Amino acid sequence: MYILIQSNIHKDPDFDRIYPILDELQIPFEKINLNSSITKLEISQKRNDVFVYGSVKLAMLGKENTDWKPGSFYGGNHLFEVNSKFYKDNLLNFNTEVKELSEKLDWNDQEQKFIKPYKFAKLFTGNIFTRIKWENFVENSLKNPNNPLINAKSLVQISIPRDIIKEARLWIVGGKIIEAIYYKILKDIPFEENVEEAGIEFAEKMISIFNVAEAFVMDICLTDIGWKIVEINCINSAGFFPNADVKKIFKELNNYYY
Repeated sequence: MYILIQSNIHKDPDFDRIYPILDELQIPFEKINLNSSITKLEISQKRNDVFVYGSVKLAMLGKENTDWKPGSFYGGNHLFEVNSKFYKDNLLNFNTEVKELSEKLDWNDQEQKFIKPYKFAKLFTGNIFTRIKWENFVENSLKNPNNPLINAKSLVQISIPRDIIKEARLWIVGGKIIEAIYYKILKDIPFEENVEEAGIEFAEKMISIFNVAEAFVMDICLTDIGWKIVEINCINSAGFFPNADVKKIFKELNNYYY
């Protein structure tokens, strides 16, 4: 497998761990400094066993190179409108409404809403908002020239907040969980090095119901009403977090395809 990696990822402090790991695994790669002038991806080698890793934009562009395998898994079954038909109320935000960013929302007194991007997960971080907090966020986002992807027509997903006890990220390749780590856990919960078996069993059941792609990322959480899927992410643009075994992830990806 040959990997095209976006080199100008500055928000993820763990990103640079990739390069020595790929060298150790003897997986060849090349870097691309992705900017607004690039509308088509090209590599220096004559091969099509390419996997792209970087930003959402890189994943979107990689999807257009249909001769690259595995290439990019962006879109398709990752979309809520697709996988929600299978996962249903196993999704944390199953009972949700979708609106444009600029649309006025109805708020009750002291009400809070959980709001996240609908199609483009990296537009902003999903969060719990009050009316004032949300309206300030919308106003500031639309005025921010540093994030041109956000506009008045950007779609957001709105649902009722839930009490979340802990959250985990799982990497799935070929229908099997190859890595699972906690990325958020309440302070009063005893330390757990590994994702608890109940969480793994829940995820495996979800995969058996609907396997989103040959390789994808699933975030799950334990709530006051049991385990739920937080969201499905494209593996080509999903972050690792400090405690993820990056070597294992790329080794399993490489072994699965080649």
